[in-house]
Amino acid sequence: MAKIALFGATGTIGSRVLREALDRGHQVTAVVRDPAKLTEQHPNLTVVTGDVLDPASVAAVAKGQDVVVSAVGGGDGPGHLATIKPAAESLVAGLRSLGDTAPRLIAVGGAGSLRTPDGKQVWDAEGLPEFLLQIMHAHGDALDFYRTVSDVRWTNVSPAGQIEPGERTGTYRTALEDLVVNAEGKSRISTEDYAVALIDEIETPKHVGERFTVGD
Repeated sequence: MAKIALFGATGTIGSRVLREALDRGHQVTAVVRDPAKLTEQHPNLTVVTGDVLDPASVAAVAKGQDVVVSAVGGGDGPGHLATIKPAAESLVAGLRSLGDTAPRLIAVGGAGSLRTPDGKQVWDAEGLPEFLLQIMHAHGDALDFYRTVSDVRWTNVSPAGQIEPGERTGTYRTALEDLVVNAEGKSRISTEDYAVALIDEIETPKHVGERFTVGD
């Protein structure tokens, strides 16, 4: 059983990560600004108030944990967009303050910077809406920042090109820098299977200090 501090537990991805972690018997501390918004009840769940943009708050909730998971992203509304890279910086600063006792960090990333089969990047595709491009590049900036970090154990998990709620199959494929594409030429993953992959990475670390991506 791992002790997991989870930021973004009420979001589309974070709520699935929360459920997957609890279903597997892990102990989760959900860190939220407003505890009233998280109605989930479970004997292994603790809900605390915290702020991902405050390094002192990050350090306080991270102390004694095995892993800190950040499911903070721009997919849940315009108000979240500006938090993506600042959240990454705050998380690293907070964990750095704990020194050698700092837990591992796993952050939800974006698909925009992944390579497509034609050798370009996802965000180079024509016709993408401006707001989506902003989210993609914000995640890209956060990933660039993580790649400068050597004193905190981090992992960035990029989803497939399309991620949305769906079926939990428990199966997925992984890659590092290349978009995972299925036999139909599509890149997709359900939020449920994305959560499976993220918790698998907690239980069996394979990508410390790097980004990886998952698809069906």
